[in-house]
Amino acid sequence: MDNSHRFFNNQKCKYFPCHKISNKKFNKNNFNCLFCYCPLYPLGDKCSGNIKYSGDKGIKDCKDCFLPHIPEFYDTIVSILEK
Repeated sequence: MDNSHRFFNNQKCKYFPCHKISNKKFNKNNFNCLFCYCPLYPLGDKCSGNIKYSGDKGIKDCKDCFLPHIPEFYDTIVSILEK
């Protein structure tokens, strides 16, 4: 696999997949687990992901965000972290 350092998939993980996969181009075989816990979460609404805030306390809800799980976004995530 080209750029294999940018991708890791663990279908045997008890949490796999951590998001529902409903897109035909995005499936269990190309679901990237490299960033299992999103390194952008602490950035709040500046994380560049598809997020919402829910509840009275404004809890960050990332269930509709796939940014860290799509291999092509590896460079995007790294560049955001570098800033």
